[in-house]
Amino acid sequence: MSNQHSMSQIPTLGTPQSDEKIVWQGKPDLGTLARTAFHTRAVGAYFLVLIAIALALGSIGGALLTGLAGLVTMGLLYSFAWLARRTTTYILTDRRLILNIGMAIEKSVNLPLKRIGAAHLTDRGAGFGDIALEPTEGRSLGYAMLWPHARPLRFARPQPMLRALPDVAEVARKLAEATAAHRDIALAEPHDRKSSERAPTGGKEALA
Repeated sequence: MSNQHSMSQIPTLGTPQSDEKIVWQGKPDLGTLARTAFHTRAVGAYFLVLIAIALALGSIGGALLTGLAGLVTMGLLYSFAWLARRTTTYILTDRRLILNIGMAIEKSVNLPLKRIGAAHLTDRGAGFGDIALEPTEGRSLGYAMLWPHARPLRFARPQPMLRALPDVAEVARKLAEATAAHRDIALAEPHDRKSSERAPTGGKEALA
C-alpha cells in the first residue's frame, strides 16, 4: 500500500506489527457513548414531555402507550450503543492510530501519526471525552462508514473521532507524546461539551 494513503480499510492493518510499540489501547464508555452519540438523554426527555402532555390532557392510556414506546426506543438505542462499544477497539502505537470499528461491517482505519494535523478534545464531564483528529492528507472513509466514530457535521471531509474515552486527558497526553516523535500538531484546548476550532500550526500545546 502506498504511504500516500493515511487511512485504510485493509484488515491486516488493524493489528500492530511486531516492531510497533503499543502506547495505549481502549474502548468507548457505554453510558457516555449512548448519551453523546445516540442521544439517549435527549430522547428520554422527549418521551417524558409527551407523557406529561398526555397526563395533562387526561389520557392515561396515551401516557402508558407513550411510556411503552419510550422504553422500547431507549432499549434499542442502548443496544446499538452496546454493539458499537463491543465492536470497537482503539489502538495507539508509536507509529499510528488504529480504529477497529464497524457494527455491521468490520473496518480498520489506519492513521499514521505523522499525518495528524490537529486534535480536538471535547470534554463530556467526569473525566470522559472525545478526541477528533484532522488528517493532513490522504483518503478517508465516508462519514456514514465512520459513524459513530466521526466528528459530527464534518460531511465533506470526515474526521475520525475517538468516542467516549475514559480518562480522556491522559489519552490526549499519550497521543501528543507519541505524535511529537513524528511532527508537532495543534492541540485544541478542551471545552465543556464542544471542541475548539484550531488550525494546525507549527507548535504544540499541552492539553489541560
